[in-house]
Amino acid sequence: MTLSLRDAILADLPVITAIYSESVMNGVASYEMTPPDETEMAERFATITGNGYPYIVAQDEAGKVLGYAYASAFRTRAAYRFLVEDSIYLAPEARGKGVGKRLLADLIERCTVLGFRQMVAVIGGAHPASVAVHLAAGFEHGGLMKGTGFKHGRWLDTIIMQLALGGGTQSDPQLDVYPDTLHRR
Repeated sequence: MTLSLRDAILADLPVITAIYSESVMNGVASYEMTPPDETEMAERFATITGNGYPYIVAQDEAGKVLGYAYASAFRTRAAYRFLVEDSIYLAPEARGKGVGKRLLADLIERCTVLGFRQMVAVIGGAHPASVAVHLAAGFEHGGLMKGTGFKHGRWLDTIIMQLALGGGTQSDPQLDVYPDTLHRR
């Protein structure tokens, strides 16, 4: 499969919304119970991109969007500003084909260039495929939170994984590489 990655645009929101809705309804990666509509997804997109975080899509050779990924604030307190959380969602037909791995690799590269120093994955449902993709990208286990969600008639665990970016904690961060929006809190 020929795959290309690019910045997400507003025109991608219908398919992004559909991919996320399917994940909410059938999966455990998201702990939402009701899929947000396109208006809500547009607001989330505007917040993420408006704050200078990367938001990307993977598309096949015909231009069909197969999945998307973005980085966002892990927490909004100022001291967390060098830490991002990754999110990756794939259309059912794209799963198990390396699409998530490519999206994650690109997201890591973009966040490193932006000067972020840590990336965290909060893996709902402790999904083995998500854990494997993150391990392959160099993430380390950061912890297991048991019984953090109840969805589809069962209790779900959450796995936290972490990856150092750039210099990690080996040096002080470059305070001037961040968009002003990331300094607001």
